[in-house]
Amino acid sequence: MPEIRSIVREQVVHTSPDAPLTDVAQLMDDEQVGSVVVVEDDRPQGIVTDRDITISAVARGEDPEAKTAADVMSEDLVTVEADSGIFDVLRTMEESNVRRIPATDSDGTLAGIVTFDDFVVLLGREFKLLSDVVEAKIPPYEHA
Repeated sequence: MPEIRSIVREQVVHTSPDAPLTDVAQLMDDEQVGSVVVVEDDRPQGIVTDRDITISAVARGEDPEAKTAADVMSEDLVTVEADSGIFDVLRTMEESNVRRIPATDSDGTLAGIVTFDDFVVLLGREFKLLSDVVEAKIPPYEHA
């Protein structure tokens, strides 16, 4: 079974736990991402999503300049090892109800991140390969 390492994004947008929430939001905007991994000593501690910022700060009338990444991050962070199988990671994501999951090396340091979108792209590529095989064995479609 292929390992998650084959699709993991090694360039992870990350921040420290004490980063002001406004800086985290600006980082998301600058990097065009919907989440930032909170890292301390090269180990993932949590994740902040654009939804976390919206719900935990803005919707509740809190001052986002007075909050930090640690204040709103998901503390029950689910991670997988970068050598995990793709289906195991999908199962973990489904069971944990998450759309993005940091991958770690065997020593627990951040190795990358994989998202639901990455799996959609992978599946699309696999379907394309399958359709190429099928189309090679059937007569061409004729359009009227």
